[in-house]
Amino acid sequence: MPKSRKQHSAAFKLKVVLETYREEKTISQISSEYQIHATQIHKWKKQFKEFGPKIFQTKTDNEKKELENLVDELYKQIGQLKVERDWLKKKSELLN
Repeated sequence: MPKSRKQHSAAFKLKVVLETYREEKTISQISSEYQIHATQIHKWKKQFKEFGPKIFQTKTDNEKKELENLVDELYKQIGQLKVERDWLKKKSELLN
């Protein structure tokens, strides 16, 4: 009967990776403690190095994009209001 693969949560993976950065234990000690192959720990650590900074940057990047979209929308509204004001001004002059 084939074994099913273990699915580890993101919190568990982060816990293991952070423990490798503490450098209190070797990778082999950590792998035997958590019953995970050392190669898997290295893969998680590599993923953390690659994608870890993005965790903190995505919020600010999203906020910047939302702010830019809001500013663009407001400029469009201002332009539309100016056009409407000028049109009403011309029409009111014709009536007088």
